[in-house]
Amino acid sequence: MAHHHHGHDHAHHHHGPPADGNFGPAFAWGIGLNLLFVAGEAAGGLWANSSALLSDAGHNLSDVLSLALAWGATLLAKRRATERYTYGYKGATIQAALLNAALLYLALGFILWDIIDHIRHPAPVNGTVVMGLAGLGILINGFTAWLFRRGQQGDVNVRGAYLHMLTDMLVSVGVVVGGALVYFTGWLWLDPVISCLILAVVGVGSWGLLRETVQLGLQAAPADIDVAAVRRWLLARPGVSSVHDLHIWPLSTQDTALTAHLVRPGGQNGNLFLRELQHDLLHEFNISHCTVQLEDDLPLMGAHGCCDQQVA
Repeated sequence: MAHHHHGHDHAHHHHGPPADGNFGPAFAWGIGLNLLFVAGEAAGGLWANSSALLSDAGHNLSDVLSLALAWGATLLAKRRATERYTYGYKGATIQAALLNAALLYLALGFILWDIIDHIRHPAPVNGTVVMGLAGLGILINGFTAWLFRRGQQGDVNVRGAYLHMLTDMLVSVGVVVGGALVYFTGWLWLDPVISCLILAVVGVGSWGLLRETVQLGLQAAPADIDVAAVRRWLLARPGVSSVHDLHIWPLSTQDTALTAHLVRPGGQNGNLFLRELQHDLLHEFNISHCTVQLEDDLPLMGAHGCCDQQVA
């Protein structure tokens, strides 16, 4: 018989931020400030004859889109499950995180293309306006990244928004530093070199986000959960002689599910055992949604069994 448990009552014990963590104000501030900044950059770019500012305005507009995407996913994840979407809409956070990771690398490619274009076709610009707007960008993007700092360790969807803002802040730092060095030295080649170095740092630093979101999309066990350790822990439960068909996968960027068959010959107090199992899985491994089937003896495997045969 299958026994299903969902750890709603213990959500406050999650290692990351709570599942109902309210990032709405952070998203609202981030989107509002960046929209104002995009308008300012576009106007400044036209006035200062700076294609760099215009392209950066386009890039920042894509960041507004990614913030809206992440926010929409967090709101969608809170909707109740339906007869068709039996797990609810929590998976939207994984899809949004994956799309945002891809958008981040597209943005890096766009900036690199713009740098190459400026090397090939240099044009005089109003350096004071460019550095001034870039300095404003450091403040706005730095503040927005700071708003997401709390959740970025526990939620890959929030981390995607955090890295987008951090990337923009670092690019703006590069613009200011490069502009100042070019102003004082006259070495025009410094600006693209500094920009390329920053892009390389961001690209390498963001690779982990892309890799993790792809893994979550493929329903791999979350990186912070050791499946072998979970299997050993289950085998050590009272009366359990074997574990098979153990599956651990992410329901969202915060919620993890587990299904398993436990062979427990002549097991007594099955309900009490399962209740304690649910509690301990949440506190030991942050697995909030578990479905466990208790069996008296090892069943037939393979074509006559349940799923994949796994070594106990």
